Amino acid sequence: MTDSRVPAAGERPRHRPPESYWPYADPSEELSDEELAELDPDLRDVLFDPEERPFSVTLSFPRFDGEDYPRAVALAREAPEYREVGRGAAFRHRARYYPSDAARLRALFELVDRHRCEVLVDDRPAPYARELWLPLIWFLIPRS
Repeated sequence: MTDSRVPAAGERPRHRPPESYWPYADPSEELSDEELAELDPDLRDVLFDPEERPFSVTLSFPRFDGEDYPRAVALAREAPEYREVGRGAAFRHRARYYPSDAARLRALFELVDRHRCEVLVDDRPAPYARELWLPLIWFLIPRS
């Protein structure tokens, strides 16, 4: 059985879809601010000129049950840079701190450490981030 809508080889089609028909959404020409923020730092440097960014430590943690969650979210939102990424089971809070914010970083880390928290150094997973980098940052907390 042949389909009469499909032209034979060398034959012009009898039906042409309208120009406005396209089953896919056209992507925008420019990346949005949210899309730029989610780019991997190495990819961002390749696509655009490498930029100087200050040293930072980012805590990324999921939703979790417990009385510490609302306080953890409130502390994360007070971070110099905060955003929420993903949906459903992949949802994560991301709070970026700089060395001058060591005390606030430690307060949040103490709340989220046991809840699948990721520690990123300059937006990258680093070996021994929990065991080495965070204790080095704690040395920056002023003693009272």
